[in-house]
Amino acid sequence: MSGYDFGVSWCAEAMQEEISMSDPIRIFIVEDERRIARFLQIELEHEGFETDIEEDGNRAFERLMQESYDLILLDVMLPGMDGLTICKRVREVSDVPIIMLTAKDEIEDKVSGLDCGADDYMTKPFAMQELLARIRNAMRRRTTTDHLPIDEKLQINDLVMYPARYEVQVGTEPVQLTRKEFSLLEFMLRNKRRVLSRDQILQQVWGYDYSGDTNVVDVYIRYLRAKIDERFNKKYIYTVRGVGYAVKD
Repeated sequence: MSGYDFGVSWCAEAMQEEISMSDPIRIFIVEDERRIARFLQIELEHEGFETDIEEDGNRAFERLMQESYDLILLDVMLPGMDGLTICKRVREVSDVPIIMLTAKDEIEDKVSGLDCGADDYMTKPFAMQELLARIRNAMRRRTTTDHLPIDEKLQINDLVMYPARYEVQVGTEPVQLTRKEFSLLEFMLRNKRRVLSRDQILQQVWGYDYSGDTNVVDVYIRYLRAKIDERFNKKYIYTVRGVGYAVKD
């Protein structure tokens, strides 16, 4: 288990208080490497979480359809159903936070995981302290979304977003976005007419502890433009060369 840092002194009670949850957080560890799964379980339970482990993809999906968890740690390469397929199917029925775990480090693999609806993506090996920070960020975003007013509306021209409903439309036409695309557009709409740097976007959409390639922002901007600007032949997302991106009239 070299490469993993399990010397963590974080306080579980502080984390519970920060994300405003009175009951223990239940985390489902879907990982076929037993040593990694067991070490994750030991460390997470030491931090005050409740955990379950499953190493087979098909059984993991069945359990997810029958049981309730607050967060999923999901390996990509699994026997039976792979992690990307599990993520896609879970997203059809639930917005539970999902952090993908994989040995792959290519930007295309990260994009694939996030496109399936994952909240975050971590490459093995990783430090346990970093994983805890990612868990905290994912739960914070979930808690914030749960408290949004149902009728809140973000709008620029005829592009309208209802964050609590997870709906976007241009005029009367609905726009289907992945979870990460939705988060990116929401952040830009909440800061409409402001030029946002890649670093600002990474910090707010991918999390303060994200350490991946900043090109992921450019990739997702292209996705949004294809689904909104190009589809409706209107300009919403602007590039400010050398600075960043903005949504404006």
